[in-house]
Parts: sequence; C-alpha cells; structure tokens
Amino acid sequence: MKQIADDVHLLDGVPPNGINVYLIGDVLLDAATKFEKRRILRQVEGRTIRAHALTHAHPDHQGASKAVCEALEVPFWVSEGDAEAAETGDLTLAMPKSALARMNNRMLSGPGHPVAKRLKHGDFVGGFTVIETPGHSPGHVSYWRERDRLLITGDVVFNMHILTGAPGLRQPPRLFTVDPALNRESARKLAALRPEIVCFGHGPVLANGARFVEFVRGLPA
Repeated sequence: MKQIADDVHLLDGVPPNGINVYLIGDVLLDAATKFEKRRILRQVEGRTIRAHALTHAHPDHQGASKAVCEALEVPFWVSEGDAEAAETGDLTLAMPKSALARMNNRMLSGPGHPVAKRLKHGDFVGGFTVIETPGHSPGHVSYWRERDRLLITGDVVFNMHILTGAPGLRQPPRLFTVDPALNRESARKLAALRPEIVCFGHGPVLANGARFVEFVRGLPA
C-alpha cells in the first residue's frame, strides 16, 4: 500500500495501477473485480475501516464490494444513480446496453449488496466531498479534498490505455461509457476545481494537476 497524501493510500494491485482501490481516511473506496477480495482484505488488515464507498457501479469497481463489506462488517455507500445496480448486482443498469457490457458484468462483477447510504453531491466521505460526475455511469461520483486540492476522479478520465497499460490521460472507452458527452461535461466540472494531485480509477497518480486541466481543456464539446 502506497501513501499518496495525508490519510490517502493506494492499495497495491497487479498490474500496478491497473484497477485502483483507495483508502481515504477510514473509508475503502472501490473494490476492483470479484477476484480481488483477498488482496484488498490483506492490505487493510489491522486498519480501522468504517465504510466502503464506490465511485460507480461497474464490474471493475464493485466486484469485491459484497465480500469486503461482509468481511469488515461495514456499510456500503453508493450514489443514488448507481445504487440499484449495486444492490441488485445487475451492473448492466449502469452500463451501455451492449453484448460486451453484459459479458463484462458476468465475468467481473460480484453479487449485489444492500446500500446503507445513497450518496449525493456535497456529502462528506473519508474527509472528501462527493462531486456528482455522471456520464461514464448514470450515478458516477468523484471525491474532492479542498485543503490539499486532491481529486479522485474515478473513471471520468483514465491515466492509462486500458489495453496496453501505457500511461497517459485519455477519455474512458466509449464501449463502457453511458453518455460520453455528459462525461466530458463532468470532466470540465472537475478541471474547474484546479486540482494539484489527481488520482484515477485506472492509471498512476498524477502529481501535476495542471496537466489534467490542460487535457480536459482540449476535449471536444
């Protein structure tokens, strides 16, 4: 586990930065695929975890959610827009209607789990403010901490190529994004915060937030 900033840790994964899971304060943020229960629980062993929250209910972020919530005996927090998908385990509700989305759901998602709190814009989670950033999924949310200008984007923007693993800022794949135009609007909302440190659902942490702002500025309308 790598410390990114005060009370912010990035869990180790294979490959590194492929599917990121964070510990923000006492909240576990995202849970990778259904195959990641052991590596997540091993790394948070001995730490105080009070809740598990999602950026969005896609199979590579929700997969081990039920398992970690039950193992750690913590509540599950998901945005209003993605809560039904997270509770039922039918993550196609938060994904484009395609055969690839259905296959991805079958291969990587975990069972549904009751949502104890439906997150909304302005809520506080692990010392961060919830920012509604729909587009990649209907209820996608990002997390912002004003005091050190640290942003966790989820999948609004990637910092790697999902197939090659090559680092670099890019939009999330259209195949897995419900509304690409709305997602770009969400990216512009985040860039307007002028973050200094940017953490992603996929790809390494970016210590130069100005690069993120410049990338978003170049996105099409």
